[in-house]
Amino acid sequence: MISSSKPTIAVDFDGTIVESKYPKIGKPMMFAFETLKKLQEEGYVLILWTYRSGKYLTEAVDFCKKNGVEFYAVNNSFPEEEYNPNISRKIDADIFIDDRNIGGFIGWGEVHRKLIGQQPEKPTNKKSVFQKLFKKK
Repeated sequence: MISSSKPTIAVDFDGTIVESKYPKIGKPMMFAFETLKKLQEEGYVLILWTYRSGKYLTEAVDFCKKNGVEFYAVNNSFPEEEYNPNISRKIDADIFIDDRNIGGFIGWGEVHRKLIGQQPEKPTNKKSVFQKLFKKK
């Protein structure tokens, strides 16, 4: 079992960690691997939770390892879990990160800010370059 005080996070692969190109592996999403590594360093437990199976799943797991991220479990709640068709396939996680959330994927920078409780940067009162260029005379 997991012995972390931080939440367990289930992370989708296609469209979330990498661009959606299934069955191929798309390019990594901006800041995906940097954020995942940082979350692991901060004590979060990561589970890869994806539609992929068989050789396509192995390719995804290997791609993540090559980019410095190894998951606590893959398509399971814990590494030793064995598939049983009589038991629900729902993953036991506190947070799910997926491109199919309502509203779509928020981006890895925003994911990290939300998880660590950091507020987004507040806009300044300075006028934007666009506003300066098109101000009414």
